[in-house]
Amino acid sequence: MELEALATHSVGTSNTGSDMTDIMVVDLESFVHVELDMENNGISEVGNNLSGLNEALFLNEEEEEEDEDESGDDSGTDHFNSEKSGTRLQRSERPAGGNSNVPDTFQTSHLLFYERFRAYQDYMLGDCKPSEVKAFAADYLEKVVEPCDWLALWSTDVFDVLVEVRDVDFKDLKACVRLVLPLQCDTRGCDLTEEAMKVLLGDSGDKVPLQQLQVVYVLSGDFDQTALAVEHLRFFYDHIWRQWDEEDEDDFDYFVRCVEPRLRLYYDILEDRVPAGLVAEYRSLLRSCSQCFQQFTVLRSGLSTDSDSELDNVSMVEGLQLYDQLETLRRKLHIFENPLLRYVLGYKGNVPQQCVQSRGPRPSGVKGVHVVTASCSSMQLQSLLSDRLLPLCCSEDTEIQFHRDPLSAVELCHEGDVVLVLPGVYTVSRSIFLPDSITVEGFGLPDEVVIEKKNKGDSFVESTGANVSLSNIKFIQHDAIEGILCVRQGTVHMENCVLQCETTGVIVRNSARLTMNMCDLYGSKGAGVEIYPGSVCSLVGNGIHHCKDGILIKDFADELDVMPSITMENNVIHNNEGYGVILVKANSGEQQGVPAEPSEDEPAGPADSQPGGSAALLSSSSSAQSESTEARPDSESSGTDAASSSGRKWHFNRQLSRSKEPSCSRAVQDLMQHQIFVSIQGNQFRRNGMGDFGTFFY
Repeated sequence: MELEALATHSVGTSNTGSDMTDIMVVDLESFVHVELDMENNGISEVGNNLSGLNEALFLNEEEEEEDEDESGDDSGTDHFNSEKSGTRLQRSERPAGGNSNVPDTFQTSHLLFYERFRAYQDYMLGDCKPSEVKAFAADYLEKVVEPCDWLALWSTDVFDVLVEVRDVDFKDLKACVRLVLPLQCDTRGCDLTEEAMKVLLGDSGDKVPLQQLQVVYVLSGDFDQTALAVEHLRFFYDHIWRQWDEEDEDDFDYFVRCVEPRLRLYYDILEDRVPAGLVAEYRSLLRSCSQCFQQFTVLRSGLSTDSDSELDNVSMVEGLQLYDQLETLRRKLHIFENPLLRYVLGYKGNVPQQCVQSRGPRPSGVKGVHVVTASCSSMQLQSLLSDRLLPLCCSEDTEIQFHRDPLSAVELCHEGDVVLVLPGVYTVSRSIFLPDSITVEGFGLPDEVVIEKKNKGDSFVESTGANVSLSNIKFIQHDAIEGILCVRQGTVHMENCVLQCETTGVIVRNSARLTMNMCDLYGSKGAGVEIYPGSVCSLVGNGIHHCKDGILIKDFADELDVMPSITMENNVIHNNEGYGVILVKANSGEQQGVPAEPSEDEPAGPADSQPGGSAALLSSSSSAQSESTEARPDSESSGTDAASSSGRKWHFNRQLSRSKEPSCSRAVQDLMQHQIFVSIQGNQFRRNGMGDFGTFFY
């Protein structure tokens, strides 16, 4: 009816000189008139009143949106209304200039995170258990996939062949297909004939996995839902599903436990939010786990349940060893797939992509002084000469070089050189590597000497030098993936610096040493300072604020590591979203150095009388764990229950900030007895969201 009205009007006005405005107004009136006849029972005429037309259009638009929502809920695929003509999906065209013999397909590989998230959560998987995944997926596909008579490309690593889908076996997630003749295919590294493809299809019973099909592009929109459903299935089995998932017990929600964290990790990697070292280690672990599972499966299938032969006994022992290895790899994968634990625990193989070798001393034996400035006044030059250059160049074995940016100066440094950065804002486009023992010093106040990094990269400054000094500089980080400063090896002395972070702040790796005095660090989306096992860290007189957590200490040393050694004196740690200081520990049955719980009637001393302020808690006991569990909200308790089902329990013990609770629950000497602290005194903690100190058991 609507199309007839539009067509009649178009014919009636084609020979007149009516302007486009008249045509559009009449079209809108006709459209509104028809819809109102259908929906509003009796309103047959709108007229030319502009306000009436706007009101009718507004009401009609709301009704259309409701219809689209209902249709989207029924389809389960991105809320497309199948009643509307025309596809909503883009075309995936073949590479230009190629000799492709196959038609184009739907472009479905660029879906956003929330689109896949909603499809899996609301339609495809819901609250299924691991053993129910295939059944839930089959039920979802049966509702939205066309059962027959559609064209698709059968795509493998070797070929793309045009086929016609004759039937769909939803239970086995396969499609019954036949070749479209004459044969239309693209091959990669081989030649395929029609006869060869018929034999190949015949061997598989003319059935191919649904995830190997790509729906051929059709303008009508009739196969949009089919293309999206097949894409969701393909993505799930390529990037979410693991071969060993079926081995898990059916006592947890598969979507919450596995699908959501793996989906988030996929998009974090895709959007460069995960350091390259972590990505490489995760993929290596995934390959190792797949190989181990395959070996375990082959060995398990070859065992006889009623045999007592020596060979079977040996195989049983090997199977147990493989199973233990598999469980270890799976626990590590779980760490990487968890957004929090990925950075807290995943640290072993995260090495820089670019390894810069130490240049050592100059062959001539002279020392270098590098002056960085774009321009300077005569007063600045005179002050520089009297205050720094003359004392540094008192010997004849010194040469002075001038640079326009700090990156070029650092790249030309040798062992023992000094870099003097004059006031100004310097922008660098890549990471600064410090492989030698050098000194980088700002000649002025930190807010006057600014080094800013804008391009993406794993870290801002990476130090591996034996003795590196940084002072009087403000570092500003943008678009980073890892920390603003990473001390991988050697020692870094930092004094009077300002660190404006983007992701993690300062990272002190295994066996590295950091001395950080009188610095201001803020803005980290992770921890302001991350301290790894085996490192030595001295923090004196610093301000650490407006971060996710202030200081994160990783005390989970294995047989190859030792505990970190930390000095914390006179720091002000405030306004952090989580804890001021959080300690990560292994959840072993025997906790060493755990102080006893004080009675509730025991008064706590005033803050000024305690050297550590409210730093009175950094330990917990098994009895305290049950108390903290009762204190947690339901959502946190349920998350703990889900984790405990697989043998891994995560517990938080917290102490309220002194701004919320005026008394300390433990004496400060209990904290000082902890082995990781050499000295902890004079620190101030204010307005930290989750408390001043917390312990995280894994």
